[in-house]
Amino acid sequence: MDKVELHDFDIADFSKLIASCKGDVFMVTEEGDRLNLKSKLCQLIGFTTLIQGGRVTAAKIECSDPEDESKLFRFNLFGEK
Repeated sequence: MDKVELHDFDIADFSKLIASCKGDVFMVTEEGDRLNLKSKLCQLIGFTTLIQGGRVTAAKIECSDPEDESKLFRFNLFGEK
């Protein structure tokens, strides 16, 4: 699995995108922890460490499905579509 780095994204839009993903989506913390973002509890834990001013500043994401990785890459470039 390759990592996708996301920058300055809206949490609500990102949560909708995660829900539409087929496979597992993991947020990788600086300490190396992998939080499965398909779990709402893991989303809360992961996002609270990254939120500044209501937006996530940066996150490293791993996907088990290559199509999901493409979705996240496009989201990073173009936002919600």
